Amino acid sequence: MSNLEIREGEYGDKVLAVEPGGIESIPTKDRHGKARNLFATWTSPNLEFATIYVGALGVLFFGLTFWQAALAIIIGNLLGGLGQYVLTQDGPKYGVPQMVIGRAAFGKLGNILPSIFNAGAAGIGWFAVNSVSGAFALADLTKMKVIVALVIVVLIQVAIAFIGHNLVQTVEKYLFPYLVIVFGVAAIYALSKGHLNAHANGHTPGGFLLLVGASYGYAAGWNPFSADFARYLPSSTDAKAAGRSAGLGIFVSATVLEIVGAAAVTAGLHGYGANTNPTGDFTHLMPTFLGKLVLLGIVGGSIAANVLNIYSGSMSFLTIGIKLGSHQRRAISAIIFGILGFLLARSAINNPANNYENFLLVMSYWIGPWLGVILADKVLRKGASIEKLLFANRENLAGPIAFVVAGFISIWGFSNQSYYSGYFVKRHPGIGDIAFLIGFVLAFAIYYVAAAKKVKAEK
Repeated sequence: MSNLEIREGEYGDKVLAVEPGGIESIPTKDRHGKARNLFATWTSPNLEFATIYVGALGVLFFGLTFWQAALAIIIGNLLGGLGQYVLTQDGPKYGVPQMVIGRAAFGKLGNILPSIFNAGAAGIGWFAVNSVSGAFALADLTKMKVIVALVIVVLIQVAIAFIGHNLVQTVEKYLFPYLVIVFGVAAIYALSKGHLNAHANGHTPGGFLLLVGASYGYAAGWNPFSADFARYLPSSTDAKAAGRSAGLGIFVSATVLEIVGAAAVTAGLHGYGANTNPTGDFTHLMPTFLGKLVLLGIVGGSIAANVLNIYSGSMSFLTIGIKLGSHQRRAISAIIFGILGFLLARSAINNPANNYENFLLVMSYWIGPWLGVILADKVLRKGASIEKLLFANRENLAGPIAFVVAGFISIWGFSNQSYYSGYFVKRHPGIGDIAFLIGFVLAFAIYYVAAAKKVKAEK
């Protein structure tokens, strides 16, 4: 017997209609779209300055050469893209957001913890990060004050996310060609101006692992959204094709722009600091007309990223079990997260570099264990349907226990950032930051052993 809840209201493929309902499964009559469209959906939000700056971190702060940074970037994004490939496939199958799918492994109440993490990370944290880069770019382009630019960028993002899924997908689709062209040309300029064979400035092994963790944290930051933008696809969609489009969209876009960021540092890009605007640093490497087009692209890319962040943050918020008592509960929660994200962006705008580095690592700290639990559950179920578990009043203690234990051990022992260094990192600084890897492996192993009997009984 299925306990699947179906979303109410009429929506279809209307672009400007406010999407009704919340986290319920999408009805068959509203299913539409093609698997290949997900490539643009997951490419556009990564064509922005926050992506460029991930690669810049490796050379600016982690002491890597360009080529060392490029290798670390490829590894981190490959891991994040693989997660997106696997998880996206459940979107067409069940028609529900990613965090609802997580209830199979965590139980309904146990799933509240990762839902809170994702609501905060996506709807507030990532929203703030991208709003800051978009605001700096708009300020540099128009010469307005950064705070005014921030307000403008936030209002546009919240308005799009408020209307809902179809407008979000349309924005990603139509921004895609402009962003690809303008960042493609910018990439050529940055690479041509860079001193790619310059020597490293610091301790390579630790810095290398730090950048792998930061790159993974950026790419994997999209993993808890995976099914959110595939759930409107018809159930007959080739799930693996949808997964490939999503995974490649993230891997290709993030890898290319992060490598460009590493090259840009060797050409003169500076760090985010007091009274500095690195978006201006980046565009000043280019002819004036191209620089202005790139600044506009940075604004567009921040909007492309943040409409996904607010939308999925609101989905995670509703997955916690919050009852807003409204037909427009998803839209209302998008406004709430827009306000909270703006407040965080306003407070973080004076020290964005240090905040960004730490934020990327913290993202990897919780996503590593979460992904370990989710993938272990998939391995145990061997493709069996979990539809009956998604809205059932059922618990699975193995999920939250594995998540918390693995997360605690990995952070306690292997975290390496300015706010806290783990037990083993203090004694062996050269290991860098491998908390995400330790968290993933531990969570997978703990859940696989602890949940095996329960999962077998549920098949």
